[in-house]
Amino acid sequence: MPLILLVEDHELNRDMLSRRLERRGYEVITAANGAIGVQIATEQKPDLVIMDLRLPELDGCEATRQIKAHPATWTTPVVVLTAESFAEARERALAAGCDGFETKPVEFQRLLATIVLLLGERAPR
Repeated sequence: MPLILLVEDHELNRDMLSRRLERRGYEVITAANGAIGVQIATEQKPDLVIMDLRLPELDGCEATRQIKAHPATWTTPVVVLTAESFAEARERALAAGCDGFETKPVEFQRLLATIVLLLGERAPR
């Protein structure tokens, strides 16, 4: 079962998205801020990270940079899921190393398609 790390500071969003992903066959671990997200990513080595941009302690771009700079997680795909829909936010996220960019409110089927694309054969069928 693929492991997804969801880094989201809003508890309701974190809970809702975790449950929806679990029903689709993913194991989900969560972090409520960017610093904890980096720590969990490097310790647990998830198959994919879903990262909010506006996070306490360490924003999503810097957390992504740190995940991508770490030898244990540099190949881990990171998908941004943010309420920031401006082109500038997308450019910042991609420059930080994100592999995908989705906006809130989440279009769940689109997010799933991005996850499946990035996980390839590791995605549940």
